Amino acid sequence: MDNLNTVEIKAFVPAKDFELSKQFYIDLGFTKASDSDGIAYFCQGQCSFLLQDFYEKALAENLMMHLLVEDIQAWHHHVTTANLAGQYGVQVSEVIKQPWGMVDFVVHDPSGVLWRIGQNIST
Repeated sequence: MDNLNTVEIKAFVPAKDFELSKQFYIDLGFTKASDSDGIAYFCQGQCSFLLQDFYEKALAENLMMHLLVEDIQAWHHHVTTANLAGQYGVQVSEVIKQPWGMVDFVVHDPSGVLWRIGQNIST
């Protein structure tokens, strides 16, 4: 396995309303790096994903993304002060300490995709 180095893995995230979802992810804190042919590339630091102009209800509502961050409180503050819940009609939870050594909160995107945003903590 000497030459099997990897560079990156990205998920294709579905969008019911492509334009609305693009703005949601910008407001969430991602940078839209490119946008063509029904695929928008979003990044934040070393993390990225591809938003696609494709929607299948069962896929969207069963897809979960996990974003590991350094400062959970800063992210939660950003999400709540940006009023993503009110602006996009999505759900945002409180920050919760999890038994697996992490604190996290969840936010659904406008298509129903669940994002779990978490920070590792020492147990």
